[in-house]
Amino acid sequence: MKEIIQRIATLPLELIFWLGSLVAILLLDPHGDSHLSLCPLSQLGFEWCPGCGLGRSMSLLARGEFQDSWHMHPLALLAYVVIISRIWQLIKNLKTTHNYG
Repeated sequence: MKEIIQRIATLPLELIFWLGSLVAILLLDPHGDSHLSLCPLSQLGFEWCPGCGLGRSMSLLARGEFQDSWHMHPLALLAYVVIISRIWQLIKNLKTTHNYG
């Protein structure tokens, strides 16, 4: 049991999370009629949220639909830059701390 806990503790969970989020965004159908919303403001019944539409906007941007992406949420490109820079930083840190490659 200790060995399992130690292996889980050494996994780069944040890196796995960000890579998984990029894969989920690329697999998302931005033109679908319904989508799962994890937005707490949406769950509380508010109609406007500053982050709603960002995932679909990023998906549109990845598909090359730049104008639709901009209209959905103008910060999609910035979100990609932030996520990719964080992934790069985590990989660099992983290589430094574990002496990989």
